[in-house]
Order: sequence, then structure tokens, then C-alpha cells
Amino acid sequence: MNREKLSVNILFPVLNERLRLQSGIDRTMAYLKKRVDNPCRLTILDNGSDDETPQIGMALAQKYPEVSYVRVGERGVGVAFRKGIELNDCDIVGYMDIDLSTDIRNLGRTIRLFEKNERLQYVNGTRFSKKSDTRGRKWYRKITSMGLVFLLKAIFRMRATDAVCGFTFLRKDVARRLVEESSKDNGWFYTIEFLLRAERDGIVIYDMPVRWQEDYNTTVKLWKTIKNYLVQICRLRRAFWKEGKKNAEKN
Repeated sequence: MNREKLSVNILFPVLNERLRLQSGIDRTMAYLKKRVDNPCRLTILDNGSDDETPQIGMALAQKYPEVSYVRVGERGVGVAFRKGIELNDCDIVGYMDIDLSTDIRNLGRTIRLFEKNERLQYVNGTRFSKKSDTRGRKWYRKITSMGLVFLLKAIFRMRATDAVCGFTFLRKDVARRLVEESSKDNGWFYTIEFLLRAERDGIVIYDMPVRWQEDYNTTVKLWKTIKNYLVQICRLRRAFWKEGKKNAEKN
């Protein structure tokens, strides 16, 4: 008996990505048409671009029936990811970086994992597994990423080996549940809180080794991002402490 194919919605949060948007969508569509026979949607989530990204995004939506362009109106990966989940009606939803730093072939592998294991609820891409193949990573970016993972493990006892790979996929109902539980942070840290809350909830997560290539044209502002991470770690630690105390009082 053949099971019905899972539908998949791939979210692409973008901000001023005029140089990479066309290539990222074209490459993803080419891979899907050649290697994946599941129903797939691509949702471009433009969180505040002021370059030619909107025009390119709308043109891509005209070019491909599978592509949608959404103007989020606020800046931040967090708000884009949250909006994509709220709009999603596919069985599986997740996000990838538009530069495709995480090898596109990991997408097909992810879909197969969900189809083979009904208990699997969350796939978290990791660059730091011994089985991962990470290339071109600048030493200082590697140190800051590993430092973040160290802090998350020390403070929150995170079990995952990476938290900001830029490759995350979940089942629809789990994604919506985590949106309800999580804060309204708009930045990158929202995706980290998402993972940490999933672990706290006992959600079945696969820490998936990936092939990953550094993008030297990244728009991420490193030191501003690090400062924000530290502020958000303190906020989330307080939030978890308050939630734990409240639950203890109920019991």
C-alpha cells in the first residue's frame, strides 16, 4: 500500500538579496523537479528589503506556480519564519538560507526521513557533527558559532550540536505549537529559542549532519549578532526560570 506523499513548504527569509534570490530559487526548483516527487511550495518571505528583492521575488512567483512571494513588513529572520509557519498549509514546513549554504541535496534526504519515520517531528541541520562536511568556514566565524553552542549547552543543556545552521524542518502541527509557546523575537535568536523549546517539550528531533559551504557574501553583521545573542540568552534563561517556577507551583 502506497502512502500519500507529504507536502513540503520551503521558507526562504530574505533581506536585500537581489544578488542571490534568483539563483537560489532557480537552483532549488531545478533540484526539486529532478529529484523530488513530493508536492512542494517555495515561499519567499521578504522582511523589509529596500533593494530590487521585491521585484525579483514577484517575478519568480510569476515564473513558477510553486513559488509565492510574501512581503512581511518587518525585519528579522524570526518574524519571517513565524509568518511562514502561520501561512503554511503543507505537512512539512521549514526554512533554508537563500544562498543554499546547506547543500540542497539535504532537502531530499530530510523529506525521506519524515516519510520513513512517523515519530520524527523535527530535523535540525548541524555543521558540527563528526559526520558533517563543512567547507570554507572562516576561523573567527567558526569560533563564534562554536562559542554560541557551548553557551547554549552550558546554560540550557542543549542536546543538539548546532543551533543556527540555517536548515530546519518540522511537521506542521509541531511548528504551530512552538510558535504559540515561543516569544515574539524578530531576530535570528527566535530560531534558537524554537529549538530549545522543542527539546524542553520532548519533541522527537534528528540532529542531521549536513554538507555546508561558507558564503563569503553573507549579509549577517557578526558583532551585532553576537551582542543580540547574549541579550537574548539572558532573556530566555529568565523566561524558562519563571515558567519552571510557575509549573512547580501548579504541581
